[in-house]
Amino acid sequence: MLGLSLSTFTTVHVILCFVAIGSGLIVIGGLLRSKLLDGWTAIYLLSAVAASATGFGFPFDKLLPSHYLGMISLVVLIVAALARYPFHLAGAWRWVYAVGAVLGVYFQIFVGIVQLFQKVPSFQLLAPTQSEPPFAIAQGIALVVFVALAVAGAIKFRPLPVQP
Repeated sequence: MLGLSLSTFTTVHVILCFVAIGSGLIVIGGLLRSKLLDGWTAIYLLSAVAASATGFGFPFDKLLPSHYLGMISLVVLIVAALARYPFHLAGAWRWVYAVGAVLGVYFQIFVGIVQLFQKVPSFQLLAPTQSEPPFAIAQGIALVVFVALAVAGAIKFRPLPVQP
């Protein structure tokens, strides 16, 4: 944890998650308008990678579902960054970037919903084991919204070619 207390480390991780979600939503808005939003994209990709990576800094004895999601998220974000920067959105890399950028935000939201139902007492009462309908409904709505955003982003994101 780089010499940080667990409390400080958690705060840094949560801030990175909120920055990733906020900047990611702005980037998704740009995708839907065919805007590159270079600065927001850099902030989003860096904060999302950092948020996913710092998730591995918490104490654990065995790999948990959150670790597997973190690994998948890192792969998706790295592929999106490769599509955007070294491959300059050429050909299929355009939609790979669009879908990857949206998926990266979805993974952050997915974990946010899990944390909401684990940590907020009123939500804990609704779904104490996270197998109850309120939890499934929340995750289902998020999934449907982000699948629609990924499809729309892949279709609508057609920026002017990026010059290497």
